Amino acid sequence: MGDTFIRHVALLGFEKRFVPSQHYVYMFLVKWQDLSEKVVYRRFTEIYEFHKLLKEMFPIEAGEINPESRIIPHLPAPRWFDGQRAAESRQGTLTEYCNALMGLPAKISRCPHLLDFFKVRPDDLKLPSDSQVKKPETYLMPKDGKSNAADITSPIILQTYRAIADHGKNSASEMAVATGDIVEVVEKSESGWWFCQMKAKRGWVPASFLEPLDSPDEAEDPEPNYAGEPYITIKAYTAVEEDEMSLSQGETIEVIHKLLDGWWVVRKEDVTGYFPSMYLQKSGQDPAQAQRQIKGRGAPPRRSTIRNAHSIHQRSRKRLSQDSYRRNSVRFLQQRRRLAQPGPQSAGSPRGEFGADEAGLRARGVARGRDRR
Repeated sequence: MGDTFIRHVALLGFEKRFVPSQHYVYMFLVKWQDLSEKVVYRRFTEIYEFHKLLKEMFPIEAGEINPESRIIPHLPAPRWFDGQRAAESRQGTLTEYCNALMGLPAKISRCPHLLDFFKVRPDDLKLPSDSQVKKPETYLMPKDGKSNAADITSPIILQTYRAIADHGKNSASEMAVATGDIVEVVEKSESGWWFCQMKAKRGWVPASFLEPLDSPDEAEDPEPNYAGEPYITIKAYTAVEEDEMSLSQGETIEVIHKLLDGWWVVRKEDVTGYFPSMYLQKSGQDPAQAQRQIKGRGAPPRRSTIRNAHSIHQRSRKRLSQDSYRRNSVRFLQQRRRLAQPGPQSAGSPRGEFGADEAGLRARGVARGRDRR
């Protein structure tokens, strides 16, 4: 069996998505050495992060030593984000970039970094759920290479947030903010790092340092899912706060609440606690890319650990306490075990105060009340 490599990468177009917030992803058709063709979806910020690391790995070919020696193609940094027009205008640039990548020497075009980036991820295989109010909108590249102005809609109105404390820049990809700075959020990553822009600056900022202007609560935080999703820890973490969970690398746990600040609530047997989402991965995924992200930035700090935080809101954020998570989780698991037992339910036996099925249990997980943290 020969070496794995990519024969060709073609940009098919882009999708406008609305979950967890409005954003754009580019669709690539990747043809592998065995002639198999796979469709993958990548955000522009992901592509740019890949490009920067590729230049670091091959400084000579990137022209860092001698600009005349550069063979790695150029890729413009994320510009002021102006919605669908920007997504469409980048298509020509990305097409030329991918063509140039495939024409590079094998040590670059077949390096693990490039191959890993274009491998199919579980999210690439996901279909929109029936519960989504707005389904993704797909815009394919015109066969003649010309733009279709009829497909262009109004620009995105970016969400505005305020910094509650000073955050220093710890890597080239981050952006420093000071207390009171107003930033626009371009992308909300599940890792808890958000790609923001402010005046002439742009970069990643921990979500925990930002608050909405109209409310202390994050409206897009999903509700708990006590059915749980199985994940594997790819990095050990020792709890610092009493409501966190210590886990070793390689442990299997269930995620029951995916919070946007990157600190998810996980369950191990009957115990729950906060754990950094950057240190988790669904089984079957290649951990190489996640490990590089951890090495580059690490997990964002929690809101409770930020010193000298100053909010403009009178009340604090509403959050369930770990006691509430544990109680609700235990009730859910007990109810699920009862439903799994063979034989009819007795007339006097309640089906559980959360509801008759798992959907009801999940839907009412937050309705049981919130505790402030």
